[in-house]
Amino acid sequence: MDAATQSNAGRHVPAKSAVGGRVVVVTAGGANPNIIINALTALFEDVVVLQEQPESKALFVRRRARKLGWAKALGQLATMLISRFGKRFTRRRAEEILRQHGASADSPAVPICPIRSINDAHAIVRLTELAPAVVFLVSCRMLKPETLAAIPCPVLNFHAGINPQYRGLMGGYWALLSNDLENFGATVHLVDEGVDTGGILYQSRQIPSRADTMHTYPLLQTAASTAIAIQAVEDALAGNLRPVDVVAPSRQWYHPPVWTWVWNGFRRGIW
Repeated sequence: MDAATQSNAGRHVPAKSAVGGRVVVVTAGGANPNIIINALTALFEDVVVLQEQPESKALFVRRRARKLGWAKALGQLATMLISRFGKRFTRRRAEEILRQHGASADSPAVPICPIRSINDAHAIVRLTELAPAVVFLVSCRMLKPETLAAIPCPVLNFHAGINPQYRGLMGGYWALLSNDLENFGATVHLVDEGVDTGGILYQSRQIPSRADTMHTYPLLQTAASTAIAIQAVEDALAGNLRPVDVVAPSRQWYHPPVWTWVWNGFRRGIW
């Protein structure tokens, strides 16, 4: 599989993998992570989930304000809140995406260990006790350097965006706004101390429907990309991880402030 060119990567995997080893998934939970977890569970015998408590919106806004200023931080929070409310109007499209890609967003039938944060000392001890052969991150907090250093196995991350051009958040949305449809997709990469800057393992690309919006872009990117998650984990368990060099501009993105989202929705039809 070519990490830079693979397209439409979702697939049904009927048989268990012959490669053994424990897979520990770290997530804050939700429909999109469930898709990845269920895909991994369908193939690998030993999958355990460490599920973080959601981060408070107050902490999010304070941290984002320190980096980008209060106006942008509050504008981004408004977009996040509207997005959460708007999901109820995209259920039909969400069901269609799951059906088209044979994906399941149901609660995983695997052990789930609640933790406050993956960066807590207690969580690191719990992770060490689980003795994973690979750790897979999907929609969780960034690992602190000391947390990453304490994990003695490969750490992979699923990112709903094409790296390095669309690191951070809402990669599909920003690709469309940038008239860069060919880079609407997802990446599985190694984790380092940066934001989605680790070595790229696999990428998949999709073409969104006119019915898709910011509410369904990540769902499409995830449901269509289970195969690259499976392949990366299988490579890690087999000791066969081979990052590829992708030469492209690198940029980190954030949620659009609400005024950017509304303006481009009305002006360009990109919601």
